Amino acid sequence: MNELYPFTGHFFQLATSHQPLATRMHYLDEGAGSPVVMVHGNPTWSFYYRNLVIALRGSYRTIVPDHIGCGKSDKPDDTTYSYTLAQRADDLEALLDHLGIVKDITLIVHDWGGMIGMTYATRHPERIRRLVVLNTGAFHLPQTKPFPWSLWFCRHPQIGPVWVRGFNAFCRAAIHMCAKRRPLSAEVRKAYLEPYDSWAHRIAVLRFVQDIPLRRGDPSYDLVTTVQDNLAKLRGIPMLICWGDLDFVFDEHFLAEWKKRFPDAEVHQFADASHYVLEDAGEEIVPLIQKWLATE
Repeated sequence: MNELYPFTGHFFQLATSHQPLATRMHYLDEGAGSPVVMVHGNPTWSFYYRNLVIALRGSYRTIVPDHIGCGKSDKPDDTTYSYTLAQRADDLEALLDHLGIVKDITLIVHDWGGMIGMTYATRHPERIRRLVVLNTGAFHLPQTKPFPWSLWFCRHPQIGPVWVRGFNAFCRAAIHMCAKRRPLSAEVRKAYLEPYDSWAHRIAVLRFVQDIPLRRGDPSYDLVTTVQDNLAKLRGIPMLICWGDLDFVFDEHFLAEWKKRFPDAEVHQFADASHYVLEDAGEEIVPLIQKWLATE
């Protein structure tokens, strides 16, 4: 594991009016220079960005948090933490404020990290210098996109908890279904599963799926509406999109929405890559990001 993830972790104590008991957020803080903040989704953790951190830390300050309930962060129950998009965005902002990272930010987002990161970015567009988008969304489900049956299954009030928290089926399916070009090695699969080793430690995996807003009245619906309505504030910021075309959730419908909203974005598609696009096409994407950062 140390060879795959050769970093010294740090912890930040989160304590707000919504969570009066301090909860530890784990994060990476590697290198020095202009900040590059990487925001992961579900059910990954900072491990997903490991190769990008190694490539960039010689020239940039790379910050990669593990969301609460994920990776090496604490995994509290619902009585002490609100597993919602609003809280996730507040956590990211609290961490960056704590670290003094309030300008010149390059934001890299993947999966539900796109919604979290863009919530922060639309709150503070003046802090964002560049945006890198990797198979994600920052808006409601496109009208042309059916909600995947597998996510409906995981959201079922009786079946979902047993399936996701009991059998760890969501995490196990992800490590097999989300990398198509290059199946993950046994060591990498083990690393992705390591933080989610019990019912209690899988709470965030289920709550992320349950928090996807599909209709008015869902807890995060209004916030997603606010974010998508404010994405225009980010239109003048340079954006790089690297997209795995075989993603069955964040697919061509999501990519079309990004292109419509950000017509000047530089877009690179990888026909044989899936949702874990940095695993499938990292050998191409990592140097592409390095070159893009150096020229933007």
